[in-house]
Amino acid sequence: MKSTFFLTLLVCVFITACGDSDSQVENNEMSVSLQQEWEVIGLGNPESVIYDKDTNLLYVSNVIGSPFDKDGKGTISTVTLDGKIVEEAWIVGLNSPKGLAISNGKLYTADVDTLVEIDINSRLITNYYVASDVKMLNDVTASDDGSVYVTGMMTNRIFKLADGKFELWLESTDLETPNGILAEGKRLIIGSWGNMTDGFATAIPGHLKEIDVETKKIASLGDASPVGNLDAVESDGDNNYYVTDWMGGKLYLISPNGKAKELLAIEQGTADIDVLLDKKMLFLPLMNSNRLLAYKIK
Repeated sequence: MKSTFFLTLLVCVFITACGDSDSQVENNEMSVSLQQEWEVIGLGNPESVIYDKDTNLLYVSNVIGSPFDKDGKGTISTVTLDGKIVEEAWIVGLNSPKGLAISNGKLYTADVDTLVEIDINSRLITNYYVASDVKMLNDVTASDDGSVYVTGMMTNRIFKLADGKFELWLESTDLETPNGILAEGKRLIIGSWGNMTDGFATAIPGHLKEIDVETKKIASLGDASPVGNLDAVESDGDNNYYVTDWMGGKLYLISPNGKAKELLAIEQGTADIDVLLDKKMLFLPLMNSNRLLAYKIK
């Protein structure tokens, strides 16, 4: 009797602990809330933000004008974690810098058709990697092995920097205008904008996709249900993803099955976020209103 009872109890505990993966995601989604902590105003069309643990600073890319213009007006600002601008123009002379990533002490930014490499300690631009036949590089991510991947949004391409070589890594219409990109183990998570019809408009908005780094196979997360004109993709540390919809002005939490829960509805121009899981903070640039918002994750 006792052995049967404890066996039954053990099975019940195991089922309760493991549960159905979708229901766990659903519970995680429902429990997330964001509380605004501060905002920085007066930036120049901020597109991306990233935290550097070595300097304990946020780096913000400022497009300052059109995302396509090579006008030398673009900058990178530094901001403290409590929302104070340290240097409004930490780096100057860029064109229209967008996505940011950090790898091996270098800050990388997608600057129209060029991946710019900046040595953080010296504040010097150490390399320009030019992508051929591309209209606009957009987001940047760094993998565990130090490789840097960049989306070529308008031409359905992904470029890779490894061992000093910057090359076209993947080209496919199945990417459906790749914008956001996140390196996660042996795969890349892609925030697709959706196939464009007129300018930046889409008949069917985009959704999250994944790419197997070894095989380069592209697949949709879930059933490919449209979510929005997706920009940033960041992990929540629990198999879900914080994702922005640039055109819709929204922030979503998207589960591994592609189900999206709206967390924030702010304004058009919600751009490339960064999430600090250990500090439970989320930083969100608002490109059209020149602001950077910080939220506490609860």
